[in-house]
Amino acid sequence: MAEKKSNSLNGERHDEVKEHIAGARSKEEAVEMREKLLAALEAVIDPELGVDIVNLGLIYGVDLNEEGLCEVEMTLTTMGCPLVYVLTDQVNKALTALPEVKDTSVKLVWYPAWTPERMSRYARIALGIR
Repeated sequence: MAEKKSNSLNGERHDEVKEHIAGARSKEEAVEMREKLLAALEAVIDPELGVDIVNLGLIYGVDLNEEGLCEVEMTLTTMGCPLVYVLTDQVNKALTALPEVKDTSVKLVWYPAWTPERMSRYARIALGIR
């Protein structure tokens, strides 16, 4: 998997996201598909914070294989987050809305641990963090 910078609402490249897009015929096609996946994930809003999971820095990896299985590696702001099922369900719904995605698998990871430094500038401004 190649390490890339993720998309954020203000166009800033911030969070490191691993990605692998199988079946892409060109680098441009892979980048375009990756942008579609991240844009779909930007629609998933953390209900407690009111900011999307991409800008919060919760997405660690996105893989799409040739069969249309999209695997997402993500974390949460805390291990005991009560919204785990809400967020993973929203991730599944957001991604399966894309015609290229036939199924999803969300893997929660705890390393590296999430810290506020993973947030994009947009998320920091939205939450009033300097």
